[in-house]
Amino acid sequence: MFSGSLSAAPRQLLAGLRMLIVMTVVLGALFPLVVWGVGQVAFSAKANGSQIEQNGTVVGSSLLATKFDGPQWFHPRPSAGEYDTLASGGTNLGPNSDKLVALIAERRAKVAAEDSVPGGAVAPSDVPTDAVTASFSGLDPDISPAYARQQTARVARARGVPPERVTALVAQHTEGRQLGYLGVERVNVVTLNAALADLAATAK
Repeated sequence: MFSGSLSAAPRQLLAGLRMLIVMTVVLGALFPLVVWGVGQVAFSAKANGSQIEQNGTVVGSSLLATKFDGPQWFHPRPSAGEYDTLASGGTNLGPNSDKLVALIAERRAKVAAEDSVPGGAVAPSDVPTDAVTASFSGLDPDISPAYARQQTARVARARGVPPERVTALVAQHTEGRQLGYLGVERVNVVTLNAALADLAATAK
């Protein structure tokens, strides 16, 4: 009575096994290769991590903030994880946290002192918000144009170049809103500093 259904079981098992093998090859090998190939051809830079090269050496990615020490560089937003890609994240401190309030006040005073130059003092109250607050990931490479412009005099003085050249560089790297209305204007610190290094190299 059950011989027919029993004999069909091996055939169904083999059919399922063949389908498993076919789908594994198609979805596990062919499809990823096609996607990889399209990415390499159509979006090579983005597919490879938006890497930034100087003199044939990868110095960073335009997608990840990097710590730049010294007055000769534009500084990114603060990072709770010290710009470590393995420690990405925020501090989880809320707006009512006394620790956060104290930390922001400390950062504000420090940034104002760093960006002040002879004849151009920066008051702590004038420091932009993004200069003292970390992003959710702690790796945001973008800062506001206001914070970039605030750093211009310091960078120009440290490098011994006319402030107008640095200001022009900031203007060139200021990106508008996406699609004209999404988000806000921003400046990518990583690409800006890469262009700054190229400017210094050509000035020698």
